[in-house]
Amino acid sequence: MSQDNVELVRALFEAWNARDMDGVRELHDADVVMRPVSDWPEQGPFVGRTTLMRFIEQLRDTWDADTMEAISFSDVGDRVVVRFVWHGAGHGPDANLEMTDVLTLCKGRICGHELFWDQTDAVEAAGLRE
Repeated sequence: MSQDNVELVRALFEAWNARDMDGVRELHDADVVMRPVSDWPEQGPFVGRTTLMRFIEQLRDTWDADTMEAISFSDVGDRVVVRFVWHGAGHGPDANLEMTDVLTLCKGRICGHELFWDQTDAVEAAGLRE
């Protein structure tokens, strides 16, 4: 089951990088909850697929081009911990933001995102130790 979860998260990265927002939408549960990193300008949480997609569209509109580059994946039962770099270019200085997302999966969809700057904090939130 957890390898299926990792593949679902990989599909999220593929859809994002292909700019397939319909694909991104379909990978999320209708009741998804997303909590951004602690000092993100829009604090959230963002509750529900429609609210999450509006937040994502605003992020994507900030840049002419952006990609997410996965560094590592760890599966933890119904969660996947992924360290990644979000690259953005086109308005002001380029952005290369490294963070970790703890994704919770429910019934074959993503039902939660909790983002952390620090990998150790993310691992602890997922119930693991580094």
